[in-house]
Amino acid sequence: MLVESAIPDALLSAFGGLVSAELPVRATPDVLRGLLAWLGQVGDGRQERGRLYPVPAVLALAAGAVAAGMRSFAGIASWVSDVPPSWCQELYRQLGAVEPAQGPPSGSTIWRVVTGADAGAVDRAVGNWLLEEAARESRCGPAGDGPGLTAWAADGKALRGAKDQDGKAVRLLAFMEHDRQLVLGQVQMSRKSNEIPAFYELLDQLGAQVKGVVFTADALHTQRRHARVLHGLGADFVFQVKGNQPRLFAALDALDWGAVPVGHEETVRGHGRSVRRTMQHLPAPDGLPFPHVSQVFLCERYVSDLDGKLVSAVAVLGVTSASAERAGAAELARLCSGQWQLEVLHFLRDTLYAEDASRVRTASGPRVMAALRNLAIGAHRLAGRTAITEATRWAGRAMHRPFDLLGLPHGS
Repeated sequence: MLVESAIPDALLSAFGGLVSAELPVRATPDVLRGLLAWLGQVGDGRQERGRLYPVPAVLALAAGAVAAGMRSFAGIASWVSDVPPSWCQELYRQLGAVEPAQGPPSGSTIWRVVTGADAGAVDRAVGNWLLEEAARESRCGPAGDGPGLTAWAADGKALRGAKDQDGKAVRLLAFMEHDRQLVLGQVQMSRKSNEIPAFYELLDQLGAQVKGVVFTADALHTQRRHARVLHGLGADFVFQVKGNQPRLFAALDALDWGAVPVGHEETVRGHGRSVRRTMQHLPAPDGLPFPHVSQVFLCERYVSDLDGKLVSAVAVLGVTSASAERAGAAELARLCSGQWQLEVLHFLRDTLYAEDASRVRTASGPRVMAALRNLAIGAHRLAGRTAITEATRWAGRAMHRPFDLLGLPHGS
């Protein structure tokens, strides 16, 4: 019999409030809304003397540059230098600057703000703004609305070229909404830890907003404690099962899958290949060594070239707390496929924004830059532009477009 330690009550009670309640907006002369209001939560890491440029304004300008396709500090500084001074002054005025600076911040100012900002606060601001915009545009409604369940994928990413101030590798864990690939939360893993404690940190950060969400994750997160915490928060899970849970894997592998009919099958052709996916599922058998499981499943994926030659075949066993009424075979297939979309997002950040080539060596810089890339990609997707490379070209052809995309004030 497996023995598990109980989850402390404090852990579950910590998830009781909304993020917006935990992050009061700073008092300013104007009532701020949107991105500027959320960026107003970010502290200033610079010295007290000589602060002419408000942190939210500098971060917003940097975000506009990234939305226009800028991938480095030099590129961001170059783009920001072309912003009309009157537009910058309006930003500063709305943020309560008594004597607004006369023009755009310099490259050194942008560097100091981005590398000195509270990276956690920046991530929270980005996630909150994306959630707010998604809800406002009815693109990401309450759990259970629309054609499928609201699902968030959890996965980690190493920033291969970046290091912290001590020269250690930077590793991030993110929660991404499946349908629009919106990164709603991101935390940096401790150098002596891994994704598992970071998972709880992200749940704590997002609070009551996780209720009703279906979480998908790879086999690393197939943890009994994960299942119990998510169940306690009113969320569901879809977890892959591999060798890190040997008893669970053996129990699923021993099932007579050959006698289980295929509940859903689909074939997709594109990018020079054909992908066929099948989904089989069963009610959870008695005595399964994992809590809160309602169904078990086998998802198979066959990739062939356009001549029909098999390139790869993958079979994935899994468990879910979602009932068959809530998640049938087609929905389970969609949820499994959605988990892989995080890898697509990581690929986009590495190719379009050359994230792995970045050599930033500061405490906050790598994570803040990753947050700005998440913000830019999410903003484009919320605007209906799913071809992100072309979207950044579109945004870069006119100065007002990144401002409009992010809801920032500017001149006519």
